[in-house]
Amino acid sequence: MMFDDFQFSSILVSTIRNAPVLIFAAMAGLFAERSGVVDLALEGKMLASAFVSAAVAYVTQNPWLGILAGVGVSVAIALLQGFVSITQKGNQLVAGIAINIALSGLTFVLAQFFFMQGGRTPDLGAARLFDIVLPGSEALASIPLLGWIYTRLIGGHSALVYLAFALIPLVHWVLYHTRFGLRLRAVGENPHAADAAGVNVERTRFMAMLCAGLLCSFSGAYLSIVQSGFFLRDMSAGNGYLALTALVFGNWRPLQTALGCLMFGFFTALQVQIEGVVFPGLGKVPGSLIQMIPYVVTVVVLAGLMAKSVAPKAIGVPFVKSR
Repeated sequence: MMFDDFQFSSILVSTIRNAPVLIFAAMAGLFAERSGVVDLALEGKMLASAFVSAAVAYVTQNPWLGILAGVGVSVAIALLQGFVSITQKGNQLVAGIAINIALSGLTFVLAQFFFMQGGRTPDLGAARLFDIVLPGSEALASIPLLGWIYTRLIGGHSALVYLAFALIPLVHWVLYHTRFGLRLRAVGENPHAADAAGVNVERTRFMAMLCAGLLCSFSGAYLSIVQSGFFLRDMSAGNGYLALTALVFGNWRPLQTALGCLMFGFFTALQVQIEGVVFPGLGKVPGSLIQMIPYVVTVVVLAGLMAKSVAPKAIGVPFVKSR
C-alpha cells in the first residue's frame, strides 16, 4: 500500500468502532474509583465477559443471551472483588492483579475444554451482533460528505456502539446530578465524613462495584460478539489498562475520560491503517514498531498528566468505621 492510499476517513470510522471497548471499561472504572476502590481488575472482567458472551451466543445462536450471560459473570466477579477489597479490607491492587491473572488462564482452559479449538471459541457467524442501518441511509448514501457521515460515521454500527456513546452523558448526569452520585463522590473523597453524615460507605461502594461489573461486561461482549466474532485468549490485549489511563487523562471525569478513550481509539485505528504503508523517504515501517503506537501514547500521557491529575483522595484506602 502506498502513502497515497492512506484514508483518513477510514481512520475516523475505525475510531468510532474501537472506542466502545475503552468507553465501557473506563466508565466502569470511573464508578469503582470514584467510590474509593482501585479497579485494576477491568482486564479480567473484560476477558471473562468476552468468553462467556461468545460461548453462550454460539450455543444459543442469540447474541443478546450472550451479552446477558456476560453481564452475569462480570457482575459476579465485581462483587467478589468488592468482598475482598471492601468487606475484608484486602489490598485492592493485589486483588485486581490476582483476578486478571486467574481469568487470563481460566478463560483459556475453559475455552479449550468446551470447544477444543486451541483455547478459542468457534466463529459466531449469525450469532454476532448485527449493524444497524439508519432510516434514509439509501437515499443519502450518494450525497458527498453528508452521505458518508450519515451512513458510515454515524450509521452502520451495532447497538453497543450507540449504547457506549449514550452512556457518556448518562454517567455524567448520574455522577453530578443524582443523590447516588453525590454519595459516591463523598465516600471516594472522605468516607469518614460521609459516614458521619449517615451514608453507608460499604453499601455505596458495593453499588459502585455493581455498576462497574455491569458496564465492564459490555466491553468484553463487544470484543467477542461485535469486533472479532469469537473469543481468543487474552483478546482484551491491555485495553483494561488503557481504560485506566483514560481515567487519568480525564481526571476521573466522564466527559474528559471519554475524550481520552477516543484518543486511544484513534491511535489504535491509525496503527492498523499505516501497517504496510510505504512512506515517502522512509519506506515501509516495521510492523512491530507500528504496533507500539497505542502503548507509546499511553506512556507519554501518563508521564505528562500523572502529576496534574487529582485522584479521589480515599482511593485504595480501606474504610474502617470509627467507633
